[in-house]
Amino acid sequence: MSEAQLPAQLSLAFGHAPQMSEGDFLVAPCNADALAWLRAWETWPGPASILYGPAGSGKTHLAHLFARAAVARLIPARELSVEAPPRLLAEAPALVLEDCDRPGLDETALFHLINLAKESGRRLLLTGRAAPSLWPVGLPDLRSRLLAMPAMSIGAPDDALLAAVLVKLFADRQLRIGADVIPYLLGRMERSFEACTRLVERLDHTALAGQRAITVPLARRVLDGEDENGSGTEGP
Repeated sequence: MSEAQLPAQLSLAFGHAPQMSEGDFLVAPCNADALAWLRAWETWPGPASILYGPAGSGKTHLAHLFARAAVARLIPARELSVEAPPRLLAEAPALVLEDCDRPGLDETALFHLINLAKESGRRLLLTGRAAPSLWPVGLPDLRSRLLAMPAMSIGAPDDALLAAVLVKLFADRQLRIGADVIPYLLGRMERSFEACTRLVERLDHTALAGQRAITVPLARRVLDGEDENGSGTEGP
């Protein structure tokens, strides 16, 4: 086969598994109260609590830590149905319902689940991005239940936490980076957990496609919205 006939090199995206142990959780002022509250789940004043914060803030990590400690089952809120609450609480001593403020929630089912948790004394953790007062809930009785629950938030990150999150995301993908990359990114990126996730994903994809190391010049190109061919991707 001649060089002209060789197939174009493919960029293969290998799966990466975020580490969810307690030792991998990055404790900072913005999440310390939430972590302490979940650690004290056995002494909650009621059976149910709410954890909320922006995408990528560590809600899922905290939910996994709670689930491990309380022997809880984790399910997406969209999978909840009217028939599910009795079965779910019978199968596990605790339950985590994730993304309760996303579309697809069965409000009647959640209302029954909260009531059953109260009757049985089983622990229930609900998660969402927004504060419960902002959840798009139309059922008045459910809204009343939600607003009466203790709710712990994860706040905005500082520079130290953003740097640690970036390091962890690169490590989760088994990527090696130059020592000057993190300070460069921190000075120019959007300051949110979700932006960290998107940026590391784009850097990984661009470096893999071009078989290049993740360096400051590559980071500059990605932040400027350029793809691996050097053309702009963010507008004309």
